[in-house]
Amino acid sequence: MLTDDIITERLILRPFKKEDLDDLFAYLSDATVLAYEPYDTITYEACKSELESRIHDKRFLAVVLIEGGKVIGNMYINQTEPDYIHTFEIGYVFNRKYHGMGYATEAATAVVDRVFKLEQAHRVIAFCNALNEPSWRLLERIGMRREAHRVKNMFFKKDENDNPIWFDSFQYAILESEWDTIGTVSI
Repeated sequence: MLTDDIITERLILRPFKKEDLDDLFAYLSDATVLAYEPYDTITYEACKSELESRIHDKRFLAVVLIEGGKVIGNMYINQTEPDYIHTFEIGYVFNRKYHGMGYATEAATAVVDRVFKLEQAHRVIAFCNALNEPSWRLLERIGMRREAHRVKNMFFKKDENDNPIWFDSFQYAILESEWDTIGTVSI
């Protein structure tokens, strides 16, 4: 998995560190940010455990502003299939204060590029809630194509009667050969 820092024009993507606690808590405690995530907001104490987990989990990269060193979000990268398939899944969560500034696009582009170049990936995939328009627009902006619209296929939460709250999801993907022809993605 990705072990070296990724440096872009404005960002450093690196493993989480102990000093990232307050920045991680800032977005994991925001219900708006987590509206489409499979987990609820987190307490400061629980965030300490989550940070410790992420420090040791190579699937998570902190997204850090070069200017100022603030963690503004995270990228998730995971090899989803057996090695012979060479498929990686990406995901992301960003502090709401930094939405709409191109940081997620910049980070996702850098991660996809690195996965294709260094991990010999054949395919990169991503999933998102169909109602999460900013997320699927980001995936399209970096050149991924929508491959599936799955109707009421997932639930993360339950209603007051303990019934699942089902939602539609989109699956996106891009092949290495497609990525090679895209060129520079504008942020």
